[in-house]
Formats: sequence, structure tokens, C-alpha cells
Amino acid sequence: MQSDNPLFSDFAKVLNSAAGTFAGMGREARDAARERFREAMGGLDFVSREEFDAVKDMAAKARDEVEELKARIAALEAKLG
Repeated sequence: MQSDNPLFSDFAKVLNSAAGTFAGMGREARDAARERFREAMGGLDFVSREEFDAVKDMAAKARDEVEELKARIAALEAKLG
């Protein structure tokens, strides 16, 4: 048996509205937090792993070339002196 009491009906409508409002507030808070996180991370300069490895390889090659040039200079100086 269902009650036709308007007080209970109105109370149920208020509770449904409140539940919907709280759910919407939760979604908005989550979206706002996600957006703030994106903004904070967007200001930082990150590089990809591929870019890092490429620069690391270039630096290693440059160090090898410097060592080779130092050896050549030392050999030339030895011939002159």
C-alpha cells in the first residue's frame, strides 16, 4: 500500500534534488581539480624519454670527439717539441 501523503512526497523530491546537487558538486570539484593539475603541470618543461636519450647520445659522442681531438693535439705537439 502506497501513501498519498504530500508531505512524504515533497520530502522525497527534496532528497532527490539534494542528491543530484551533491553529485553535480562532486563532478564540478573533480573537474576543477583536474584542470588546476593540468595548468600546474603545463608550466613545467618536461621532455620525452626519446628526446632525453637522443641528447644523452649526442653528449656521449661529443665527449668521445673531444677526447680524440685532445689525443691528436698531444700527438702534434709531441712532433713539434
